[in-house]
Amino acid sequence: MTDALKRLSDEGVAIWLDDLSRQRITSGNLAELIDQQHVVGVTTNPSIFQKAISEGHGYDQQLADLAAREVTVEEAIRMITTADVRDAADILRPVFDATGGQDGRVSIEVDPRLAHNTRATTAEARQLAWLVDRPNTLIKIPATRAGIPAITETIGLGISVNVTLIFSLERYREVMDAYLAGLEKAKAAGLDLSKIHSVASFFVSRVDSEIDKRLDGIGTDEAKALKGKAALANARLAYQAYEEVFSSDRWAALDKVNANKQRPLWASTGVKDPAYKDTLYVEDLVAPGTVNTMPEATLEATADHGQITGNTIAGTYEQARAELDAVEKLGISYDDVVQLLEDEGVDKFEASWNDLLKSTEAELKRLAPSEG
Repeated sequence: MTDALKRLSDEGVAIWLDDLSRQRITSGNLAELIDQQHVVGVTTNPSIFQKAISEGHGYDQQLADLAAREVTVEEAIRMITTADVRDAADILRPVFDATGGQDGRVSIEVDPRLAHNTRATTAEARQLAWLVDRPNTLIKIPATRAGIPAITETIGLGISVNVTLIFSLERYREVMDAYLAGLEKAKAAGLDLSKIHSVASFFVSRVDSEIDKRLDGIGTDEAKALKGKAALANARLAYQAYEEVFSSDRWAALDKVNANKQRPLWASTGVKDPAYKDTLYVEDLVAPGTVNTMPEATLEATADHGQITGNTIAGTYEQARAELDAVEKLGISYDDVVQLLEDEGVDKFEASWNDLLKSTEAELKRLAPSEG
């Protein structure tokens, strides 16, 4: 074992686990990862909860109680998921306290079926923050067109947000603008900006999956030479945008009243193509002030054989822009790719949510008390 995870932390990268289940909480596994693997946060999504609830019997007692009360399946899901997030937040509370609220965070997503409804997303964010009732929660809001104003409204209420499903550089700039607008609203309302935090989840591996598929379709040597480069280039240019926005005069005015930067979070960092090194999206995206949320397999791979060699984003912007331009010149539209990935991302989370509804409904029926 290397201590690559410690080196990663020392470089200013916060390591978050992209997984949560009741088993992970009750077995002590989450506490162990915090203690031994430098994990300082947890992210969840509908796919993660669907997998957790459909496997094993960790939720049987709570499901039986919910079935006895004859609650709706939607209410059952909210009771189950918020209970897990609350318990995980309590386990991470010492990290939260030690980092002044920067880390020790647990994320929970608004119902993805609301992704195109600004008002409903904001209302759901407020409800989730109330239900979990922990200061170290982040409410996940997708970076759809309707999600952007919901981010501003939610931040303006003093609720910390994890903006998810960001694929494009243009949309990322809109997300940062929405965050700053939310801070300005919160300031006008007299809220303490030091208590408001946010991360912007910029998705990585899915960009390579889609662009590589199109490069394979072109099939030339020039196209093949660009495989596995677009996702890193995209993420590195996102970090450049982050550096620009958070050194602006607009930010300086908020910084004076103790506002927190919205950190870039590298999401979807599990490698999809077995031809690539399994730690690619960890080792090549090292820079201060970032978060890398890893599935457990990626966390273990990094701990086992990760090579952390310092900042791997600084000085890469010109090359990154050239690589994305080269992809575009081959006839692969960047705008088309990122819009497709955003649409697919929302659709996948909605499908997982529907699967979660079905599996939870089946469990409620199985555990319902017999008549009489």
